[in-house]
Amino acid sequence: MTIRFDLDGKTALVTGASSGLGARFARVLADNGAQVVLASRRVERLKELRAEIEAAGGDAHVVALDLTDVASIHAAVARAEDKDGQIDILVNNSGVSTTQRLVDVKPEDYDFMFGTNTRGAFFVAQEVGRRMIARAKADPARQARIVNIASMAALRVLPQIGVYCMSKAAVVQM
Repeated sequence: MTIRFDLDGKTALVTGASSGLGARFARVLADNGAQVVLASRRVERLKELRAEIEAAGGDAHVVALDLTDVASIHAAVARAEDKDGQIDILVNNSGVSTTQRLVDVKPEDYDFMFGTNTRGAFFVAQEVGRRMIARAKADPARQARIVNIASMAALRVLPQIGVYCMSKAAVVQM
């Protein structure tokens, strides 16, 4: 059974859209009528996904986004809204991991995972949320949503990805 949603006229920003779940979320949103803004560091992969979505009759655009850089977040959200209009849906999906035992995690590995998975997700949600709140004051009938993607690993530490699990547990709290 396929469930369809009417997302015509809606703009969705999907972070981490260059692969995996992010790419899948982007395809589903486009298939349901949303104009999709694909965001990631890997722009070439985003361009391939955009071509795939457009070939299927959807509407997609690409913005470069580095979640470890707050200036990049602000610029990407501004570019997305300048080009595609106000963001109605944020799928905050980006995530990175390393595979190592907790006793072997280096500070730079920890900072990279928390910087992307937790800090980056927070500041994307904050930037998009500010804009959504401002629009809601002007047009209370307009609906907007933020969906933060965590992981089942947030509920149970798994071998060799403990820091990833911790970072996604923070996303659950977000």
